[in-house]
Amino acid sequence: MVTKEGLQFHIRLKEGDVGRYVFLPGDPGRCEGIASLFDHPQKIAYNREYLTYTGYVDGVKVSVMSTGIGGPSATIAIEELAAIGADTFIRVGTGGSLHERVQLGDVVIANGAIRMDGTSKEYMQPQFPAVADFQVVKALEDAAKNHDDVENGLRHHVGIVKNKDSYYGQHNPERMGVEEELFAKHEGFVYGGAIAGEMESAALFVAASVLGVRCGAIFLIGNNVRGSDQQMDRASSGESTRRFYGGHGRANKIAVDAVRLLIQRDQAN
Repeated sequence: MVTKEGLQFHIRLKEGDVGRYVFLPGDPGRCEGIASLFDHPQKIAYNREYLTYTGYVDGVKVSVMSTGIGGPSATIAIEELAAIGADTFIRVGTGGSLHERVQLGDVVIANGAIRMDGTSKEYMQPQFPAVADFQVVKALEDAAKNHDDVENGLRHHVGIVKNKDSYYGQHNPERMGVEEELFAKHEGFVYGGAIAGEMESAALFVAASVLGVRCGAIFLIGNNVRGSDQQMDRASSGESTRRFYGGHGRANKIAVDAVRLLIQRDQAN
């Protein structure tokens, strides 16, 4: 869908406004932090939840666009960005830990997502997997190794994430009319090896497969949600707050360094 001016309907951009590599945070407030790592960043457009900056990394045009919260708005972004030439996407977001080895301030790189969302079901049947692009996952993992701070307990992890549509359905399941179902599914996913929970990657991965583009995701861990009692530790103490908010810069740098690697590898191929 385009406007009479030839702009994509929701993101208000046209071909040439963005690079082929695009970072996708949810919060518009995080775009500037990612854009600050570009050369010559410029604010290009801001409509609804979609704030866009474009600049350069190693001489190659790249962009960052916020998507808001959840799969519906995230897939609108990837659809309209792909329509104007973008083909490689990295979701840069936050999530909650589902495993004791994944601590506050760590980052999780998703190699696949459990499709508890509704958006991906309007792209493909439930049996179709939500899988991140291997090249993007490998670049994120390689970049993350250079940003681990083992002495301070800051690490990266690669694994499956649980995707859902209701933020409070995860954090306050006891209030919901489907409490038992939520608890049972949560326990099963944790038993099966899911290491984090978030709200966008399943929809993005499936949409990317349908569109024939590459997509990966990295998440800063801001809380822990583990066990049958849904015990949650928020980033509320001074140390936890420092690890969480300081981690945004680390996650951003990992994502940008991953794109540097992708640029090098794409040019070599």
